Amino acid sequence: MTQKPTEEHPAEDLESLSTRELHDRALRRAERHLDLKFMWSLLQVIPAAEAASGDVGEGEYDAESMKGLISDAVHSGDGKLGEAMRPFFIDYLRKHPDA
Repeated sequence: MTQKPTEEHPAEDLESLSTRELHDRALRRAERHLDLKFMWSLLQVIPAAEAASGDVGEGEYDAESMKGLISDAVHSGDGKLGEAMRPFFIDYLRKHPDA
């Protein structure tokens, strides 16, 4: 698959880069642009990639961990955890008054 030239790397052949370099560039770009869609996609792909690379157990563990984190986020307003998170929610809503 040929990669289109980008503003950062106009005519570079991404296929010639090492996997580590591709990883590092992708993560740096996602962090710099706060690309949460990419980061979420990455988290979704990792368990299947681990299984495909032969580490089925790690893939299953990561899938369960991700479910746990999602559950934690959904329920982060409940009970004592919610009270501990209160300043975080207030700070976010003050920064985004349109919420």
